[in-house]
Amino acid sequence: MNVCKLFQRALSLVLLLFVYAGVMAQSDVKGTVTDVAGEALPGVTVSVKGGTVGTMTDVDGNFTIRAQRGETLVFSYVGYVTKEALVSGTAVNVQLEEDRKTLDEVIVVGYGSMAKKDITSSITSIKQEDFNQGVYTDPAQLLQGKVPGLTISNNNSDPNASPSVTLRGSSTLRSGAAMEPYYVIDGVPGASLSLVSPDDIVSIDVLRDASATAIYGSKAANGVIIVTTKRGKSGQASVTYSGYVSVDKIRKRLEMMNAQQYKDFVLNNGFSLDPYDDTGADTDWQKEVSRTGFSQNHNISINGGNEKTRYSTSVNYLRNLGVIKGSGRERYVARAFVETQAMQDKLTVSFNVNASTSTRNNVPAQGQGLSVYDAMYYYLPMSSVKRPDGSWFEYPQRSQYANPVSLLEESTILSKDKVIQAHARGSYQIFKDLRYNLDLSYQNSQFNYANYYTSKSMVAAGMNGKSTRSAVEGQRKVMEMNLAYDKILNNRHKVGLLGGYSWEENNDNDGFQLTTYNYYSDDLSYHNPGMANNIDLNGFGGYNLSTLRMISFYGRANYSLDGKYLFQATVRRDGSSAFGANNRWATFPSVSFAWRISDEEFAKGTFDDLKFRIGYGVSGNSLGFDVFTATQVYGATGWFTNSEGNLVRTLGAVRNSNPDLRWEKTDMLNIGLDFAILKNRLSGTIEVYNKNTSDLIYDYPVSTTKYLYSYLTTNVGEINNKGIEFTLSAVPVKKKSFSWNTGLTLSHNKNVVKKISNQEFSVNYLNLSNLDGAGQSGMTQQRVMEGYPIGTFYTWEWAGYNDQGVSVYYVHDPATGERTGELTTTPQDKDRAYTGSAQPKLVLGWNNNFNYKRFGLTATFQGLFGNKIMNGTRARHSNVVGNAGNKNLLADVLKTEKVTDYNAHFLSDRYLEKGDYLRLAQLSGSYSIGKIGSGIKNARVFMTVNNAFVLTKYKGLDPEVFLGGITPGIDNRQTYPRTRTVMFGLNLNL
Repeated sequence: MNVCKLFQRALSLVLLLFVYAGVMAQSDVKGTVTDVAGEALPGVTVSVKGGTVGTMTDVDGNFTIRAQRGETLVFSYVGYVTKEALVSGTAVNVQLEEDRKTLDEVIVVGYGSMAKKDITSSITSIKQEDFNQGVYTDPAQLLQGKVPGLTISNNNSDPNASPSVTLRGSSTLRSGAAMEPYYVIDGVPGASLSLVSPDDIVSIDVLRDASATAIYGSKAANGVIIVTTKRGKSGQASVTYSGYVSVDKIRKRLEMMNAQQYKDFVLNNGFSLDPYDDTGADTDWQKEVSRTGFSQNHNISINGGNEKTRYSTSVNYLRNLGVIKGSGRERYVARAFVETQAMQDKLTVSFNVNASTSTRNNVPAQGQGLSVYDAMYYYLPMSSVKRPDGSWFEYPQRSQYANPVSLLEESTILSKDKVIQAHARGSYQIFKDLRYNLDLSYQNSQFNYANYYTSKSMVAAGMNGKSTRSAVEGQRKVMEMNLAYDKILNNRHKVGLLGGYSWEENNDNDGFQLTTYNYYSDDLSYHNPGMANNIDLNGFGGYNLSTLRMISFYGRANYSLDGKYLFQATVRRDGSSAFGANNRWATFPSVSFAWRISDEEFAKGTFDDLKFRIGYGVSGNSLGFDVFTATQVYGATGWFTNSEGNLVRTLGAVRNSNPDLRWEKTDMLNIGLDFAILKNRLSGTIEVYNKNTSDLIYDYPVSTTKYLYSYLTTNVGEINNKGIEFTLSAVPVKKKSFSWNTGLTLSHNKNVVKKISNQEFSVNYLNLSNLDGAGQSGMTQQRVMEGYPIGTFYTWEWAGYNDQGVSVYYVHDPATGERTGELTTTPQDKDRAYTGSAQPKLVLGWNNNFNYKRFGLTATFQGLFGNKIMNGTRARHSNVVGNAGNKNLLADVLKTEKVTDYNAHFLSDRYLEKGDYLRLAQLSGSYSIGKIGSGIKNARVFMTVNNAFVLTKYKGLDPEVFLGGITPGIDNRQTYPRTRTVMFGLNLNL
């Protein structure tokens, strides 16, 4: 018995020793991480090699992690060389060296990635830490002022608007998707941008020249933007939160006359005032329809994994209430990703699902005065919002005149979008240097629109309530497969080969619409159109299911000799059902070469990097088409009453067939020089390019004796863009506690329309931009002409005043176009002349980052110079004779206009203003709190001011007007106010 007890005690003691040893073996290891100057590094990732345990250093560089003797700790930090340290005690202090091998940075290219040092094309990569910060919903907004040659214009602060994006000049006569870059998201070409929250983006790579974009063939004429989102990493699961709240205030308002100013002006200058308009009020209509905007954004993500599997998931919520009452947006985005390895790590399989839903609220913005953005300026200030009986104060007998508050309150304009995408990827290593890749993706989009104008709405006056409901669906299926071969021979020859096949099908515009009116009550709004008494037989919408298919074969070859002499060639063969039966296939080749001069003996020690690049390529533009573009189409053309008295549809040709319709093609020559000196503290690029686009597609008038329809879509035109781009990055100050990084981008582009006619289809010019000016019916303000750029202003030329105080204009000879020396108060179409261009001569971006201990400050400047803007809004509200007694006027017409000038509002070069501006687009301050207790690894707070100030002489609301499409540079009465935003945000790493 005693022996048994003794044995039990001995066994217990042994077990206790084992437990004690285990506890002692895995204990808290503490330490500090610093740089070579001894400065603490916060946010360094510390993990146990081969395990799942991990942490991050706090703001003082300190960390604590559970580890045992003999294990290895891995220290990684952006911009520093990763370092490993063996645990031999309870303290591990590490010093990280700055990673000067920036040339090893991985750049995403078409169907793969490459080290920066091996790039032979013009590609700009922007990382998350360098993104613009603001209330952004479009990834392009993150890049404004960051990428040379990329012109992004946000012409207003409408929460539902998208910016215009143009890369290296306009190169088509079509608008919309045909004018903008092609987007690739996580390897899925053409994926919807609505599926991506800016918080989830890790990097954006912009392929700028044709030698880089030709691998995408017919979709890449306007450049390619590749978006890469967050993925999980091996180690302990990381939970991050990022969020902000912001307030928006209108930065600038138009100074309209108040009630007393207006009455004095009218009565003192011989005009009459309708007593009906004067209710004794002094209404500021801009204030009546506006408010303080409010936004909030919250993003939660979970990332993690081990050596075999990694995962990432996130949820984003955005709500943006605009400064105009009734305008706003609410959006949810959810993403999930998982990737794993199998079959002895030869097989890598990943799967991700992305979904988004958005709800948009808008306000009326129609023509003929039925726009809140127009009415809030022209409505008379002495009129009240409502009558004493509570009804709206309206004057329906007055042309193009509607109470702006009534427009808001009596209209519902709602849209709901739902997009879901599934993407599966498999990659199998067949041999050591050969890998097979397969990508499958499916995207479904649903768009629902619901409008209702009540019985009191001026938009549907006399219709006793009007409802419009529509639903549209789209589907997109993509299959990509390729073989990738990479081999290094004798440590000198680096070879890369890629060959692939792509199949794509798009089913778009599958929908219907129902328009009804004459309701018994407004209570049901648009929810029950069956209660209406009438159906609008012309209101079924123009929805026609379009199924487009594209098949492609592509290949790429890369060769590097000693890492100094680099060569790349690509080719893509595309076939699309969008074009004529005789021209459905096209080939898009490219070739590029680079010489790393800095690796030559004569350059070593002088340059950290010096690389000369030259590339030539051909890409196409198949974006913006449907399956009917080259097809004979018949449709409804009107109504006819038959012999029995029944109303029946008439059908006729609405599009001509063109079996010879072919691709627009862009060929580009690009020459670049990359340089870096002073241990990479000063680096930059210089690029020149010549971009020529031929076979431009446009609708030309044709004879109906030869064709069934009066217009034919065909290839005729040619546009040329030439430019030079310069980027400079510098670290002027790098001290122990303070650093300053600065970056400058400058871009100049010259756009010229080379041809718009040929022997068969001939026009002298294309008239564009009819701004619907009073008394100027049919007068356009822009022309597309050979020898001039897109956005050319062709207007009357103001010559001052005659003796009667009326504006006069130069008369032009219709044969020569030259001035005759005569002046007229009634200018005609023949009297228009070239008066300027909307194309900027210089685009600037200047980014600055300051860091002092835990504090950070970012200042981003953006600017455009050398462009003109047609200020149609100012012309509209300067009509001193036509508006007097009918509509409000700008307050400064008392100084700028003559009361006798019945031509004061005529659109001419008088209202063509310089669009130069320099804007402090972003001023952001941050403070890194670091670790808080045991639950928060890192915390950061920040405050950002967007649109802090703008330096400009432009008299309109804001000089940053829309620069996309074929009618850039127009400011005409439909402008949502530009705001100044103050944002407060928080980042947490749990």
